[in-house]
Amino acid sequence: MTDVVNPSLNRKMPTSGIAEEAALLGTMPSDSMDDIELKNIKLQFPHARSMSREDSNAQEEVVETERGNVVVAVQGNRSKPAIVTYHDLGLNYISNFQAFFNYIDMRALIENFCIYHVNAPGQEEGAHTLPEDYIYPSMDELADQLNHVVLHFNLKHFIGFGVGVGANILCRYTLNHPEMVSALCLINCVSTQPGWIEWGYQKLNTRHLRSKGMTEGVLDYLMWHHFGRNTEDRSRDLVQVYKSYFERNVNPTNLALFIDSYVKRTDLNIHRDPDPTKKNAATLKVPVINITGASSPHVDDTVTFNGRLDPTNSSWMKISDCGMVLEEQPGKVSEAFRLFLQGEGYEH
Repeated sequence: MTDVVNPSLNRKMPTSGIAEEAALLGTMPSDSMDDIELKNIKLQFPHARSMSREDSNAQEEVVETERGNVVVAVQGNRSKPAIVTYHDLGLNYISNFQAFFNYIDMRALIENFCIYHVNAPGQEEGAHTLPEDYIYPSMDELADQLNHVVLHFNLKHFIGFGVGVGANILCRYTLNHPEMVSALCLINCVSTQPGWIEWGYQKLNTRHLRSKGMTEGVLDYLMWHHFGRNTEDRSRDLVQVYKSYFERNVNPTNLALFIDSYVKRTDLNIHRDPDPTKKNAATLKVPVINITGASSPHVDDTVTFNGRLDPTNSSWMKISDCGMVLEEQPGKVSEAFRLFLQGEGYEH
């Protein structure tokens, strides 16, 4: 069942009160009820889906690191507990998180937190093409850059919220700095190195992005990566918004570098200890909620990841009727995230 973001367009309007009043007054024939209802209802159409920096209430700051600058967008009161987000391929904090964190249920939740949206180098909105001699950070180096973010904002610890590549990066940081991370909410997290098929597709994508820009083949891959198959069965408006975004708003050279870094990723080298009484140092020590969409191409990856986590502090959640969970089922994700935080002692 799909959550209704704008109930006014989907709710059946009550008619009994009007009908009873009409019968008493003798002024409305019963067979004209539908016409009268429509005349008295003012339809409310939702605003067009926007992915614009102008619609963001976050403040952007540039954090200098050893491997180039990172743009971090801060949303909320900085005295509150911190949530650090990290985005997926082809996206940035605006296209990956803005709509979700502005969702009505999330707005109430984040009043109690300050969100720090981290953008991978060159992936921020309106980014200039990175220099030809720039060596893009590896996945481990992207995770190390979070040290600079933590120091810049003087964070004592934070809750990580990552999608896809961003989820993998947050895992790497947490493995090296478990004392800095209170909990992790990870969507479509891949914990293994790429297989030959993914490696081949991604190498082709990076070649096309560098030489031809956003080709139809790269666009199809990005849509599959985020939505899975059968996009024709999904919200046409949402699918079209993302197609248009990838075509017009993504810097192809910078995305090629980011993809190349991801396709060279190493295995996280974590595993569940067969003895449940032992706390194994080879897996994540913090509480984890591991989320995917039923239509996502990464379901099996999240199952593999779940099997490598400590079952006493992790949970796996597959949400029906969606592939891109933050966009298609924000209500279910926000509810799961709220309950997860409450379970970790955060009161709202």
